[in-house]
Amino acid sequence: MILDAVPSLQKRSAFKLLSKHSLAELLTLPASTLKSYRLKENQINALLNPNLTQIEENLSWIDETQNRNIICFDDERYPKPLKEISNPPLLLYLEGDVSLLKSAQVALVGSRNCTPYGQDKAYQFAAELAQAGFTVTSGMALGIDGFAHQGALDHNGKTIAVLGTGLNNIYPKRHIKLAKNISEQGLLVSEFWPNSPAIPSNFPRRNRIISGLSLGVLVVEASKRSGSLITARYANEQNRELFALPGSIDNSQACGCHHLIQQGAKLVVDINDIIEEFTHLRSIKVTAPELQLSLQQETHPVMKHIDFHITTLEQLLQRTGLDIINLQNQLVELEITGRITATAEGYIKGKNNTYV
Repeated sequence: MILDAVPSLQKRSAFKLLSKHSLAELLTLPASTLKSYRLKENQINALLNPNLTQIEENLSWIDETQNRNIICFDDERYPKPLKEISNPPLLLYLEGDVSLLKSAQVALVGSRNCTPYGQDKAYQFAAELAQAGFTVTSGMALGIDGFAHQGALDHNGKTIAVLGTGLNNIYPKRHIKLAKNISEQGLLVSEFWPNSPAIPSNFPRRNRIISGLSLGVLVVEASKRSGSLITARYANEQNRELFALPGSIDNSQACGCHHLIQQGAKLVVDINDIIEEFTHLRSIKVTAPELQLSLQQETHPVMKHIDFHITTLEQLLQRTGLDIINLQNQLVELEITGRITATAEGYIKGKNNTYV
């Protein structure tokens, strides 16, 4: 924890120091020796005069009654795949089931500003992955991340949320209830001190842990500038499997996924496209589970005119030839039964699921 508190100390630099000296030795080395290791003055001062008050405050966060733990790099509970990335965290702050760190994980990430199609697919794939035996790992952000966690939870699966804040400072606030549910049924993870606020630079750092913990990463929806592409880049660097869900070429939130597919990510149509890459794992069900998530039979005459992306009211009037009153009555019926989802822009084929 003392090393973790040294400002701007790269993890690789910390490991290099520990390869030469024990922590006890580091704390007693003369400043000239530490300077020879290219440490800055403020870093040397933090080593020789550690902030014991802050360290004690962090340690006091541990509470076994609430399943709160802190594990360090050499703890036997620290997951081996995470040790193998180029810049692993020295410490992990954990709340929930620590054993999930070593479970077979698939990360599911995507856009915060996702479409109804993206919401639906994130929930569906997470539920199916959970029932196949995987732990679903994501970043608990708004949008795709939240739907992924909820899909796993709702189907009695396991899920891990890696935060870009301290675990005393849940972000976004809208996910406080979700975080509580995850801590009870899964695991919350952070490398940041418990009271750390939401700093923008922390979230890309968080992404390397999401991919580092996982066997593979599924990107459900991502724009060209989505943070999910950072997770995908880490997955490639860490030699993880990379999957992407295709979408409409007219959907800007799918452009990132299409780019990943062009660059070699595996195009995913259903859960079997993921499972077949991990059939060697004993804990995984080789055949995808049959979930009650499939679309109802499209016998309603209006359904054939509604796309899997936004279909406007004007388009439906033109396609169906119905008058506005008759069409709206049928659309209301379809929405009530969960066959379609209504948005401000129009309608989309949907599933009768409950989301976050």
